[in-house]
Amino acid sequence: MRVSYHGHSVVKIETKGKAIVIDPFITGNPVTDLEASTLEIDIILLTHGHNDHVGDTVQLAKRNNALVVAPHELANYLSWQGLNVHPMHIGGAFEFDFGKVKFTQAFHGSSYEETENKTIVYTGMPGGILFTAEGKTVYHAGDTALFSDLKLIGERNNIDLAFLPIGDNFTMGPEDAADAAKWVRAKTVVPIHYNTFPIIKQNPDEFVKMLPEGVGHVLHPGDYIDLSHN
Repeated sequence: MRVSYHGHSVVKIETKGKAIVIDPFITGNPVTDLEASTLEIDIILLTHGHNDHVGDTVQLAKRNNALVVAPHELANYLSWQGLNVHPMHIGGAFEFDFGKVKFTQAFHGSSYEETENKTIVYTGMPGGILFTAEGKTVYHAGDTALFSDLKLIGERNNIDLAFLPIGDNFTMGPEDAADAAKWVRAKTVVPIHYNTFPIIKQNPDEFVKMLPEGVGHVLHPGDYIDLSHN
């Protein structure tokens, strides 16, 4: 399994001959290395409905005929845009042919802004995602505050790689994320959701220094980790 980071909260997983992208905010993302017009994917996983996470989902899904897996209300909203969706909810898991997806809690908001109409569409509860394939588990925390049940996630799952937000203001900051890293017990922790905009500017290297040696890794857009060799 190859897992790559592409700026903000965009993560791509390649496994079992499938390309999976989580929260594909590409157009308008100043820190990504991807191009929405050329990205080829099979599955889109969404943590919640904010525009900087749903991103290019509609265009990508239509062009690639991709399956979109998302929290129930968000999935229904996207199905009305003509997308092929699989709705899920927090605590639920499903075994797909490309791997197992389970949604966890996240403490945040979830809505989609239709800027032309100045309308905010409620898209259900936000979540994190546990993805398991090839005997490896990747945890994408989504946008979240620090919360104590992260300890339970760590106790119940053997997490190989965790993506945790550190940007502060909208999510955990570095200090809280360092506690989250300790609680989820991941072998490798990668910071996400920082430096996309001035309001979430952080130094990821300083965050890594807060973690036990060898646990934290800063991935620049386009960098990847091959879990097959871990």
